[in-house]
Parts: sequence; C-alpha cells; structure tokens
Amino acid sequence: MTERSLSLERRELMDSFHIRRLLTALILLCLLPWLLSGCERGSGVAQVHPDESGVLVVVTRNGPTTYYLDRHERPSGPEYDLVTDFAKAHGWEVDWMVVDSTAQVIDALEAGKAHLAASGLTHLESRNQRFERGPAHTEVTQQVVCHRDLASKPRQNADLANVEIAVTADSSYAERLRTLASDHEGLSFQEVNKGTERLLGEVAEKALQCTVADSNIVKVNRRFMPSLSVAMDLTEGQNLGWYLAGGATELAEQAFGWMNSREGDEAIDRMERRHYAYITEFDFVDLRALNRRIEDRLPEYKELFLAAEEETDMPADLLAALSYQESHWNPNARSPTGVRGMMMLTQNTARSLGVTNRLDPEQSILAGARYLEDRHRRLPEHIPEPDRLFLALASYNVGRGHLLDARQLARDLGKDPDSWSDMREVLPLLSDERYYPQLRYGYARGYEPVHFVRRIRNYRDVLSQAFD
Repeated sequence: MTERSLSLERRELMDSFHIRRLLTALILLCLLPWLLSGCERGSGVAQVHPDESGVLVVVTRNGPTTYYLDRHERPSGPEYDLVTDFAKAHGWEVDWMVVDSTAQVIDALEAGKAHLAASGLTHLESRNQRFERGPAHTEVTQQVVCHRDLASKPRQNADLANVEIAVTADSSYAERLRTLASDHEGLSFQEVNKGTERLLGEVAEKALQCTVADSNIVKVNRRFMPSLSVAMDLTEGQNLGWYLAGGATELAEQAFGWMNSREGDEAIDRMERRHYAYITEFDFVDLRALNRRIEDRLPEYKELFLAAEEETDMPADLLAALSYQESHWNPNARSPTGVRGMMMLTQNTARSLGVTNRLDPEQSILAGARYLEDRHRRLPEHIPEPDRLFLALASYNVGRGHLLDARQLARDLGKDPDSWSDMREVLPLLSDERYYPQLRYGYARGYEPVHFVRRIRNYRDVLSQAFD
C-alpha cells in the first residue's frame, strides 16, 4: 500500500471516529434530562411491582380525610388506614409521598412516581381513561359551601352564576362546574392550586364567597369552622377510591380483590368507625361556643391539662374534651345531682382522690385524669386501642359496675366486649327491661355513655389543634 493510500485510510478512520464521538455526544445530550429525572425520588417506581421490591409507593395529599400526622406525630387518616391494611395483607412496606393538592397527586401518578394514588379521588371517566381505576371505598356528594352570613346563597344550579366560586385545580369539582357552565350562561369559577380544606378556611374567613367540597370533607371540617354552611348539593352520590398508574392491571386486580374481600370490608368498617361514624349531626350553636371558648377559656387551663397528661399518660386534648363535656371549662359548674367542678366529680370520688376543693381547677383536672387513668388501667390489657380508651370513658360516665354488666351482656349476646363498635350497641340495653333485671348492677341509662363518648371524640378532634 502506498504512503498516499495509508494517509487516506488514516483520515477516513479519524473522520469515522469523530463522527461516532459526535453522535455519542448528541445521544447523551438528548438522554440527559431523562437520566437526571430517573435520579429523582420515586421516578419510574410504577414499573416495578411491589411483589418484587417489597415496597408499595403511595401518593396522597395532606388532610383530615386522607393522611395526616396526629398530635403525637403518628400517621393517621382514612386513606392511611386502608392502604396500611392493604399493604400488610400482602407483606409490603408503604412509602408515602405526601403532596399538597389533587393536581400534584395526579402529576405524580402520571409521571410513574407512585404505584397508587390514595387521596380521596372521585372516580371519573376522564380519570379512568388516564389511569387504572382502583376499588372504591366511600360514597360522597359534592356540596357547594358558603359562609353562613352570605345573603344570596345558591340553591339551584342557575344561582351559581351569582356567586364567586373557587375550587381546587384538576379536581372533580372543576370538572362538574365546567359541565354546568356549558348549560348555564354566566356561570364562572376559578381553579386554584390550593387544597380543599384551605379553600374552606377562606370561605370561613369571608375571603371567598363559596367553594365546592365532598360531603365527608365538609362533615369533618364544619366542626372546626362552624360558620360554614352547605348551600346545595352539586351532584348525587359519587364513589371515592384509589387510582393506579396506567398499565398496572395486576396491581389493580390485587387492590380490587382485597377491598372486596371480607378482610377489606372489615378494614373499611374500621376506617368509618374511627374517622366518621362518631361525628354527630352538625350543631352550629354548640361548636360555635366551643371554638369561642378555645380562644377565651382554654388558655387559662391548657397547662393544667398538659401537666395532668405528664402525670397520668392520659392525653391532654382528651382531658380537655372530657372537661368541656362535663363543665364547659367552668370551674364553678354544679349539677342537681351534686357533682361539681371542671371535671364534675362526686364528693366521694373527689375525697378518694385526695381532692380538698372540687372548685380548684388544678385539683379537679388532675383528679379527673387520675380517675380516667384508673378506669383505663382496670380494663384488660389485651383490649386494643382506641377501644380500650372509649370503654374507659364509658366507665367514667356510667360507672365501672354497669360497664362490667354490659361487657357480660355482650358475651351473652354473642358480641365482642372488647369492641367499642359492639359495646355501643349493647350499652343501651342496660335500660331495657328484657335484660337489666338479670344484671348484677341493674338498670342504667345506657344511651348516655354512648353519646358521652361520641361527643368527647367530636370535641377532641376540634381541640387537638390547640395542643399541637
């Protein structure tokens, strides 16, 4: 081969080398955003089934009807409970991705950053086309919520054109309002990147005239915001449930299978009892008074409740709720039966607990906490919480003897004496002449402890924010 031929071959090789380098650089440049996005938390996790990784990644939003941390910084909420039970049934851990809005939930699921969205999402045809629809667990109605002082509340769809409305972006509420706007001239609304609870707060503060929220969200939040008023229902019943990443058919089938099983039914029942069933019909006057007294009276006694918690391990917000139920935080409260003070103690109970003055708030609160702790300690340790705590409250109200009678009656009737769900059905039978003549302690107004526990749970939910 001549020197000229070698030179030409060398140049051709060099040109080919540079072309390959250039192509490689171009490919890397194109792939760089994808490679970088792959390093982000959760990206692409939907491609790996939890059976392989052992981890179920779930996106949710922060709120009282979805997922939140309680005052002891423990995860709680309806969606948290259901997902935890679902994952436990399959031996998976749960990695929670908590975001602020429905739009962020949708974005995370669409980007493949989570296997499952458990965020109180309404099942909509538009969402069914984008994702794998999961099982439903709750039925709700969309409600238009305004401030109770608003003079011209909407009562029918056409009236919506006369009020200012803002709703969460990318929500089922926005989709419903868009449909109505096509049929009602002048109807307009804003889509904003704010959570539903935040918008309800703006309505309560008169910063916004009206918003739209699911009935379960309204039910929970009206206890904290008693100035909210339901103006009208915007829909009939709709299903709330889970959504899964597109193509996750196997995981969707597992979710449906679990939710529709006996185990799933029991999990839904527990969730409803824990988060919704005890909430009574809305009492504006009562809750307005409670919220006013949280500002006016609670600060004077808050440290006493915290000190009582320190000594007895009975939660301070629970003690405050108990005291509000008993006396509305009036240290001079008195009943016709002779019970007195912040915790409405009988003279004999107060004396047994070392109280020298039932009208002294410090003595009364600490004694009430000790008495509740004693009711709790005397119950069998195997009773799970929060059932054991609810039974202790019932004992505080109706007396330990009557509670023991009710627990035995529960056994006789094939009910579970360790389950508050069963016991709240049995306790009213203490006033039923078919049963109380055979009971050791006889007749008792058994409905009272059921209502007593329900109201304290309601009050505690409202009060808990004051102890955060």
